[in-house]
Amino acid sequence: MASYSGCFFVVTLAVLSQFLLAPASALVNREYIDSNCQRVKNKQFCIQTLTTYPPTAAATGLLPLAEAVVGLAISHCEKTAGFAAETAKKDATLKTQFNECHDAYVGILASLKSALLELKDSPDTANYDVMVSGDEIRRVKGLVEKNTDTASKTLMEMTLQMEKLLDLAAGATDAVDDDDENLHRRA
Repeated sequence: MASYSGCFFVVTLAVLSQFLLAPASALVNREYIDSNCQRVKNKQFCIQTLTTYPPTAAATGLLPLAEAVVGLAISHCEKTAGFAAETAKKDATLKTQFNECHDAYVGILASLKSALLELKDSPDTANYDVMVSGDEIRRVKGLVEKNTDTASKTLMEMTLQMEKLLDLAAGATDAVDDDDENLHRRA
């Protein structure tokens, strides 16, 4: 009987420690996420995305968080560029528009990769690189937003998601700089 109660005590202690230790680590990570999300337009999307995406939720500082956020934007950008390129190949009626959209996403991808490289040494430049990607988003919207076909609607949904991720990336690169000069430009 003593071994059962001893085992019960150890298991109970192990389970309780998970609950007691988890909030402390979550608070540290949430501090960085909150610092990022105060700089974006859609705070609810920001918090939901960054707390559920493992690399951002596990970030141990503003720089690792920004690297993870820009990485997430890069991943979505690559998928969207691939979708635009494949659709241009498959549908002759959308070829010109979707090739232009693909080119826009290639430009966004280049800006995001540049931002990732510049983030540590020049966060202002990284922030600029992310923010100029908004021009390419407007270009894609102008090309497909009035189309009624399924592929255009899908690309438009992907583009709206990309726009939100770019806002998160701009907030993250601004948070790394932390001089708040860009905070007022984002309103």
